[in-house]
Amino acid sequence: MKVKVGILIIGVLVALNMLLAHVVCRWDMTDDQRYTISEPTQLLLKDINSPLIITNLLDGELNAGFVRLKKATDEMIEEFSVYSSNVSVGASVGDAVLETLDPIVIHERTSKGKMAQTTVYPYAIIEYNGKKTLVNLLHNQPGLSGEENLNRSIESLEYRLIDAVRRLQQDEVQKVAFLEGHGELNEHEVYSLTQSLAQYYQVDRGVLGNEANVLDSYAVVIIADPQMPFSDADKYILDQYLMQGGRILWVLNGVKFSSDFLSSQGVTPIIALDLNLNDLLFRYGVRVSHSLVQDLQCLPVPVDVSNNPQQPNWQPMPWTYAPLLLTSQQSPITRNVAQVTSTMASSVELVGENDGIQKDVLLATSTASKITSVPASVDLSLGVGDESSFRYAYIPVAVSLDGEFSSLYAHLGAPDSIKTNKPLLKKSVPTRQIVVAAGSTIRNEWLQSQPLPLGYDRYTQTQFGNGDFMLNAVLYLTDDEGWMHLRQKEVQLRLINDKRAQHARVTAQVVSIVIPLALLLILGSAIIVIKRRKNIKI
Repeated sequence: MKVKVGILIIGVLVALNMLLAHVVCRWDMTDDQRYTISEPTQLLLKDINSPLIITNLLDGELNAGFVRLKKATDEMIEEFSVYSSNVSVGASVGDAVLETLDPIVIHERTSKGKMAQTTVYPYAIIEYNGKKTLVNLLHNQPGLSGEENLNRSIESLEYRLIDAVRRLQQDEVQKVAFLEGHGELNEHEVYSLTQSLAQYYQVDRGVLGNEANVLDSYAVVIIADPQMPFSDADKYILDQYLMQGGRILWVLNGVKFSSDFLSSQGVTPIIALDLNLNDLLFRYGVRVSHSLVQDLQCLPVPVDVSNNPQQPNWQPMPWTYAPLLLTSQQSPITRNVAQVTSTMASSVELVGENDGIQKDVLLATSTASKITSVPASVDLSLGVGDESSFRYAYIPVAVSLDGEFSSLYAHLGAPDSIKTNKPLLKKSVPTRQIVVAAGSTIRNEWLQSQPLPLGYDRYTQTQFGNGDFMLNAVLYLTDDEGWMHLRQKEVQLRLINDKRAQHARVTAQVVSIVIPLALLLILGSAIIVIKRRKNIKI
């Protein structure tokens, strides 16, 4: 009988073990759920049917911060392998591979007070189906401490790694298009963004014409700083493209000025820019104002403060017409994105009361800003002026719109010039738009026939977040699965408080040294007193 019971127990244990081998059961007990993989990531990993090799290049003598990043990366790869047996850790690479990468050089003071230099390669290499890509693991935002940047790097690990896997896995490439025909920025002026988008999409350029379905094959249409009005036919095509689920990134100016005249003369007139889009955008719930925003939080420009043209004295002066725009930390588009630089920006006004449209501010001015109506004149030599007039806060400059939109042409019908066999759509399916009231945010500069990164300021030699913002905007517009929400993952940064640490150390010393000695003295004194009372000689 005992033998039968034993065999039964063994059989049950074997069956249970076989069952659990196919069941993933993990319990993340951290407050911020840092080890929890999102459901979309789990589903994607389960669809991996070929070896996926991830090689973490962070190795060697790392400081405490990079040790955290390395450990977090290794743990993330381990988590990936839980949901797919095809995920494995790659072997270390040779020096020949490392020589092709840009390392990070860290200068630190050792425990002996000497400066030491360490070279770090904050990258991971992902290989899948004969394709290979490099992932930068380090989030490096100017103005943040090393600990904060490393923490944000850990927050974005899942998104960065799974984004690379998705790019390697995709068979069909979506198409995006830059519009032409209205004085939009040319391909050289949007070179940086085009190169970034080319990692994900087929990027085209073209005019609209009069065919109503000309945009049907495109996932996103980008309107990059137009300078001439849109015709009714253009607006109809864009409207009906949106109604059937198309996505639009509007990058518009509300004012018109001459940058060449400003550079040469130091002054330029500012007038309203009429693109004939007010009625269309108003229908969708926004309005790009014909005004300028100014901000005390702005870029400096070199100004000649000397009265002698033979001996110029160039000094940096704050230029309030070049506001440094704050990025919303609540949106997956702008979370952990550095400030965005702009020039001659306008404000975006939210209008209408359509409950079916979610409106989120992406970029805004600081707490010390103002709005200047046009026509006006901008003079570089005038400086800031009266600072007390900068009394407005968080003026919206870019917004996202999600929901169901009503067509401008619901009761107007199609213009006569439009060629179409499709019925007019009066209401859109759920879709998305982004409106940015600053054409300069998408324009990159060139230096000696070489393109500069989008958002790089030559004068301050600072990289701002324009490139990340614009790329994220397009990625968000095409993101129907919710991948961008991985960017909102938050890992609590628990930095050491030096004062509290010092207090704790003193307390620990008191507890471990002073108190035991005091107890020994008290105990010894008590023994002496007891012995004396018993008349025992010591």
